[in-house]
Amino acid sequence: MAGRKQFDVDEAVRRSMHVFWERGYADTSLDLLGSATGLGRGSLYGAFGGKDDLFRRCLDHYAAVYGARHDQALAAHPDDPVRAVEAIFGVVLDRIADPSVPDGCLLAQSAAQSPTLNAESRSRVHELLGKQRKRVRTALSASGPEGGGSEPEELDDLATYVVAVIQSLAVLSRVGTPLADLRAVVRIACTTVADTLTRTKAPHGPEESRWYGPARGR
Repeated sequence: MAGRKQFDVDEAVRRSMHVFWERGYADTSLDLLGSATGLGRGSLYGAFGGKDDLFRRCLDHYAAVYGARHDQALAAHPDDPVRAVEAIFGVVLDRIADPSVPDGCLLAQSAAQSPTLNAESRSRVHELLGKQRKRVRTALSASGPEGGGSEPEELDDLATYVVAVIQSLAVLSRVGTPLADLRAVVRIACTTVADTLTRTKAPHGPEESRWYGPARGR
């Protein structure tokens, strides 16, 4: 429309996401968002409906960008859950090493600040973390034929463990933990995943442990 300044909504969301990611929800003001996007308060409210609505928009953008990368990594190893988990950790480490984005993880940062979020935003963070867990749980289901091998409850617990490690990596990176140390955490986590899958298969016979070979120490 003539006389109205146009702007790139997606770019404004991306820049706002970086502010929330770097500062956290509580310490992100409309002035900071305006400085990052070049938009005044009126334009921010007009385009996004306010800070909370923009925050959730940023959460969704973050989840879409990195969720797609996680899906791509998992798709490269459809029949090997350990390699799949290793690949998803690789995406996390690549994000941590990327100098163009803030340290840590927007979801981890937001989860830690849940008391400062309204109910809808807390629910969105919980929902997105749940999607992350579901993604990992689906990958772990490739550990054997349906009805044999690991019990569903064991895979549920293992998926929760993997997500806990992912979030811990983000927190550790936020306080400046060297990338080499984070890679060591990933190596141990992948070993834990492999050994857990092997151990839970063992009672069903050696033919069902062929995915990862004999358990350590046997």
